Amino acid sequence: MKRPLQITLLALSGLGVLHASLFSDLYLRYVKEGMRPLLIGSGLLLLGLAVAEAWWGRKDAEQPEEAEGGKGGRAGNGHERHAGFEDGHERHAGFEDGHERHAGFEDGHERHAGFEDGHERHAGFEDGHERHAGFEDGHERHAGHGHDHSHTPKVAWLLFLPALSLLLYAPPALGAFTASRETPKAVAEEDHFDPLPATSPLPITLTDFTQRVQQDRERAIEGRTVQMTGFVTPAGDGDGWYLTRLMLSCCAADAQSVKVRIHGVQAPPADTWVTLTGTWHPSGTLGTKSAAAALDAHTLKKIPKPTNGYTDALPLTPP
Repeated sequence: MKRPLQITLLALSGLGVLHASLFSDLYLRYVKEGMRPLLIGSGLLLLGLAVAEAWWGRKDAEQPEEAEGGKGGRAGNGHERHAGFEDGHERHAGFEDGHERHAGFEDGHERHAGFEDGHERHAGFEDGHERHAGFEDGHERHAGHGHDHSHTPKVAWLLFLPALSLLLYAPPALGAFTASRETPKAVAEEDHFDPLPATSPLPITLTDFTQRVQQDRERAIEGRTVQMTGFVTPAGDGDGWYLTRLMLSCCAADAQSVKVRIHGVQAPPADTWVTLTGTWHPSGTLGTKSAAAALDAHTLKKIPKPTNGYTDALPLTPP
C-alpha cells in the first residue's frame, strides 16, 4: 500500500476511535464503560503514527536521491563508471589495465563472447559488482532506480470500511434480536437477603427480582409492587413478552441477558425501552427454582434509551 494511503488509513482509524470514545458515547455499544481510557489512548496512538509517517515521508522526499548524482557521467558507485570503467579493473574502450584488451584478448584469460575469466562478462558484468544493463549490486538499478512497482492487493482496500464506519455510520447496539436468541444468564446464588425497604413501588433490578423470586426463603417479594426498567423482547410463543437487560463482561461479543416475563399488558414494539410496575406472577413455588421470574404488570411507560444500555440498573424514571 502506498505511503499516502497508509497515512490516510491510520488517521481515519484514529479519528474513528476518538469519535466513538472521546467525543461521543458510541463506544458503550461495543465495550464496557471502563474501557474508555484504553480506547482514547489507542486513538491518540493511531493519530500519532499517522503524523510520524507523514513527517518521515516528507523528510525522505526532501533528501536528494543518491542515484540522481550518477546521471550525466557519474553512474558508477565507486566500482566503475558507465562511460569508461576507470576504476582499475578495465576500460570499456580498450581494457588497458593489464588484464585484457578489447581488440585482441592477448592475455589468454577471456573470450570475445563473454569474459569468462572470473572477472566479468561484456554483456552483464556478473562478477558480483553490477551488470551493465541494470546495476544490481544493491546500490541502484539502471532501469528501475530501486522503486517498488508492486501492486496493492485489492482486499487491502477493505481496511477502510471499519475506519469509515466509526465516523459515518455506527452499528446499532445489541437488543431484542440478540436477547431472543440468548439463554438467560443464570443469576448468582445468594444465601442471605437483606430486608426489603418499605418503599412502594419498590425499585429493583431484573437480577435482584429473579433472585428474590427463586432463592429468598422468606418470600419477602410476595405481594410487593415493584418497579423495573428494560427493553422489550418478544416471547415468540404468544404468551406475554420479556422485559430484558443485556450485560457485558468485556465487550458486545460476550453479552448475556437477564429476562422477566411480563403478563397483563400488550407488548410494545421490540427494542422499546419501558419502565413498569407490577407484582410477582404466581407460577411455581415462591423462593425455589420452580418459581418463574414473571410479573403481572399494572402500569407501563415508554422511556428514552439510556446512555449505557448494557447494565442491569435500577429504574431510570418514576412510573
